[in-house]
Amino acid sequence: MGCMKNLLSTLEQHLVRLPVTASVQLSTGERIGPDNSAVQLIFRSPKALAALVDGQVGAVGAAIVEGWVDVKGQARDIMAAAAGILQSDPVSHTPTWLEQTVSKAKSLAMHTLTRDAEQIQFHYDLSDDFYALWLDPRRVYSCAYFKDLEMSLAQAQEAKLDHICRKLQLKPGERFWDIGSGWGGLIFWAAEHYGVQAHGITLSRNQYDYVQRLIAEKGLQGKVHVELRDYREMDGVEPFDKIGSVGMFEHVGSANLPEYFKTVYTMLKPGGLALIHGITAGGVGNAEVGAGIGDFINRYIFPGGELMHVSRVLHDMGQSGLEMVDTENLRPHYARTLWAWSDSLEAQLPQAQRILEAQYDADKAAKALRAYRLYLAGCAMGFERGWVALHQMLCTRPDGNLQTGPLKGAQSSYPFNREYIYR
Repeated sequence: MGCMKNLLSTLEQHLVRLPVTASVQLSTGERIGPDNSAVQLIFRSPKALAALVDGQVGAVGAAIVEGWVDVKGQARDIMAAAAGILQSDPVSHTPTWLEQTVSKAKSLAMHTLTRDAEQIQFHYDLSDDFYALWLDPRRVYSCAYFKDLEMSLAQAQEAKLDHICRKLQLKPGERFWDIGSGWGGLIFWAAEHYGVQAHGITLSRNQYDYVQRLIAEKGLQGKVHVELRDYREMDGVEPFDKIGSVGMFEHVGSANLPEYFKTVYTMLKPGGLALIHGITAGGVGNAEVGAGIGDFINRYIFPGGELMHVSRVLHDMGQSGLEMVDTENLRPHYARTLWAWSDSLEAQLPQAQRILEAQYDADKAAKALRAYRLYLAGCAMGFERGWVALHQMLCTRPDGNLQTGPLKGAQSSYPFNREYIYR
């Protein structure tokens, strides 16, 4: 009894310090915090109470998904409260040698050909109609580029696709490979606006079927091609002039990152350009966001996902023989993208529930919806606060000819300035 009193006393002190008003209602009916607060947590079970006091927001999130805790309030207020209860910086942990060894072993085990396919399908094959509800019309499921701050999400996604194509200097007739092509946004944009022969690969059956339908509807047979194929199974395919990979290497795994970049090197023609776009860790040493947040993402959203600091990514890129020529951090752009997705989903919750119930039973549908609501808003907060980042890394495969390119020694078509991107 004394233990519970101390716990509640500590919780009350935490609530007072939050940047938004918050209250907690216990399973006994007792309430802590003001009435009509911006954020309200209603505990059906005491299981997550200690986690709340300890700042383990991932465990509290899991309790919400499982239905042990109800949460009421606006998404931004809920996330402000979540950040406020943290007891430490969630990206400050530096793993020990033993932790690194265990992490590498887990990474190798998680990223076999079979498990990667299963993990991708777990996330991306949830429901096409569900994703279509809150993504832009092109279903671009990655960080947008708000070149103009007044842009809508749809405009910013098109600006992102064009930003990538410009960086790659795509030209008519070139063979372009998109590793992890999603619902086809980049391969269609590249084929329709830059005249390339676009080849995408995905491990998602839903995405593959959707892109095949679009190819037929748009009459782009012979211009756009998509396959259900793993990036490690490209034997017998001729190297490409240009390569893009958007939102993909997060799924590769730390242990497989060298193989991923070796594949990019092998599949890229000498002198060619590759654009690697992906989420990176905010901390130099941490493999995931702390306070249980990484555990939540791995359990409910992206099983097998791993984040690495951009310095580690560039290290493995360089070791493969690729030369990084330009790196751009779009971190706050992803925060704005995620808030746009979150706002869109929050505005259509009954419809989202109906869509998921058409595919799953009501309980599983409700759990998935609760998980995605927390995931989208939580990730938006994480990008705002710098717990995670988003980098676009442009690299070349030098051709060894000092006369190639506009400057002696360029050894590629890259001009070694950024003017061409913005002209």
